[in-house]
Amino acid sequence: MLMLLKKKHILQVQVHKSSLGRSWCAIEIYRRSRKTSMMLKKTQKHH
Repeated sequence: MLMLLKKKHILQVQVHKSSLGRSWCAIEIYRRSRKTSMMLKKTQKHH
């Protein structure tokens, strides 16, 4: 019984970690895209 509970807990932690990793990746991509768009706007203003 305890082993099953431990396994379940480990699985939940892994799922939580993976979901967190995905959200972090999304945030990083979003921030990068915003930075690039801002840079593009800056370069467009110069021309």
